[in-house]
Amino acid sequence: MSHTNEPGAYSFALDEHQILVRDTARDFAESEIRPHVMEWDEAQHFPRDLFTKMGELGFLGIMFPEELEGAGMSAIEYALIVEEISRVDPSIGLGVAAHNGLCSNHLYQFASPVVRQKYMPDLASGRKLGMWGLTEPGSGSDAGGMRTTAVLDGDAWVLNGSKNFITHATYGETAVVMAVTEPGQGSKGISAFVLERTMPGFSTGKKENKLGMRASDTATIIMENVRVPKENLLGGETGNGFKQALQILDGGRVSIAACSVGTAQGAYETALAYSKERKQFGKPLAEFQATQFKLAKMAMDIEAARLLTHKAAWMRTQGMDINVAASYAKLFASEVATRVTNEAVQILGGYGFTKDYAAEKYYRDVKLLTIGEGTSEIQRLVISRRLLQD
Repeated sequence: MSHTNEPGAYSFALDEHQILVRDTARDFAESEIRPHVMEWDEAQHFPRDLFTKMGELGFLGIMFPEELEGAGMSAIEYALIVEEISRVDPSIGLGVAAHNGLCSNHLYQFASPVVRQKYMPDLASGRKLGMWGLTEPGSGSDAGGMRTTAVLDGDAWVLNGSKNFITHATYGETAVVMAVTEPGQGSKGISAFVLERTMPGFSTGKKENKLGMRASDTATIIMENVRVPKENLLGGETGNGFKQALQILDGGRVSIAACSVGTAQGAYETALAYSKERKQFGKPLAEFQATQFKLAKMAMDIEAARLLTHKAAWMRTQGMDINVAASYAKLFASEVATRVTNEAVQILGGYGFTKDYAAEKYYRDVKLLTIGEGTSEIQRLVISRRLLQD
């Protein structure tokens, strides 16, 4: 065990490889992302070239085997990478999480060996970006409201419908999409399919103009009589798509927790640095007890969120059931991040309300983390149901 007073230091031992991965991700974020953060945010610019570079480092195939051109790392390294990228720009960390944890992981977990070999190398290497389509204009947490349909026609499934709030909808080339194959069966009538952007009838719709995470590409995808080969049905049989999605979301929640920890860490570091430089009444803000107590609470909460996140990631590496652990981590870390970013703006005062400092961007970005991959309310529902069940 390693113990240190350094803010944000890990309170358990990382091995040499994990430390190298963490430091590589941190150096990359500082050199390749930080100089452009506000420029990308203001322009709502999605830096596709950056994702190519991250693919070359293995950041877009973190947990997938080397024979599929992945990096062959564990969920611990995954959490470290997402945290370090999010510490500098949460919108880029979100993209890393969505690509790895949703589309790619769903395909890897449930595709046949032939379909997996067809799509995974391009995704794991970052040559192509992945999209994952569950949410629709009329259905989010309520899967029973899904309207996208898939009808078998000869040797292909024909998909019609739309999905919204899709990360990488404009730039992604490969999509995993949930659709109703057995109407009237609710969540048991939903199946999952792999689609390609080049399939006729597949298009991108409205690009969202968002509060935060503005360098993350978010738009609607539309399917109009898209013919999908029968073998692109994931899991081998119909009706398992929503069950698969829930399993994928458990893993995705660990990555959103890591994104939350990184966002909180970045906001905390911004506030800490400012408090040491800004003087009021003849002394730095950091010398006032009110500021010191804020910083202490922020640092403590971040460390607790990090430990919950790493526990869930460790459990995942052990093949354990992470349903509740992932919800613990995602719920706690995202709400910690919300409080920490709020306090960061408060410490900066009027400057925290301007774009001259990063605090306001963290404040805008963080809200999505209490919504995406299952809202805070859904996490409480997942946790309470399991507690009562047990």
